Amino acid sequence: MKIVMASQLSDSFLNELRTAFPAVTFQPAATQQEQIEQIQDADVYYGEPSREVFLAAQKLHWIQCPGTGIDRIVSIAELRDSDVILTNARGPHANPMADHAFSMILTFAHCTREQWEDQKAHRWDTPKYDERVMELNGRMMGILALGGIGQAVARRAHGFGMEVYAVDIQPMPAPPEVTEVWGIERLDDLLPISDWFVITAPLTPQTRGLIDRRRIERLKPGGYIIAISRGGILDESALIDGLRSGRIAGAGLDVMAQEPLPADSPLWGMDNVILSPHASALTPEMWEARRQIFKENFRRFLADEPFLYVCDKQAGF
Repeated sequence: MKIVMASQLSDSFLNELRTAFPAVTFQPAATQQEQIEQIQDADVYYGEPSREVFLAAQKLHWIQCPGTGIDRIVSIAELRDSDVILTNARGPHANPMADHAFSMILTFAHCTREQWEDQKAHRWDTPKYDERVMELNGRMMGILALGGIGQAVARRAHGFGMEVYAVDIQPMPAPPEVTEVWGIERLDDLLPISDWFVITAPLTPQTRGLIDRRRIERLKPGGYIIAISRGGILDESALIDGLRSGRIAGAGLDVMAQEPLPADSPLWGMDNVILSPHASALTPEMWEARRQIFKENFRRFLADEPFLYVCDKQAGF
């Protein structure tokens, strides 16, 4: 049996796998050309294949996505319509991403970036912040999609005394930290009551462009938008207009429609925007947990047991 390893190619992880499964060939393949050559007789692929790589496969049974978002993988029509099983590594990213969302929220609420600039300038200016620091207790948070990330955000919001509402495409009971979970058809009701609106949804055909200009204009005046899951859900042009007008107080963005964000994007220079380079989940603990999910799923593959985290290729998550 042969496994093409196209992601997380550390020697220690390869050695761990080879020790655990000595009869299996784990073949590193860093470049697309190497992957095209190696996948032809492979049973399993670990990574995010390009269309060219996938079409070169002749006996592939299973793809393990090393991350959570599968939008790029299921954009390959032949893969989406095949009987190849696709699994992902949902779970380990949720806590650090929720922490990151709150790092942005607290930076806005307590004017932290301005205070950092004051520190660098050796400037002590208490009156500047008088009545500008914002309490989170009693504020309203709206969450788009209450999966693992959304639930982790909700737990933190509840801890800060916020009232949390969410919308989700799948019916579910509200967890203890959430007042109500509405269907996606009530998104237009959620936006006007949200002091903080957090986007934690996967990028699918249903969510692409979902937060468009009309919906951005429905956001509560003076509200904030935090986007940490995938770019392409939020209309960045409409967001920029809302930020410039002051109708939207601020935006924290870890994800963009185009990554890297183009150097000429106005978002770079806006004082009411916090940008991070799609880095919210990148902890050592997350990487290790993702590797262990693959290891456990491979054990299940050999034992003919049900996989963890099988994806719906048509739904896109």
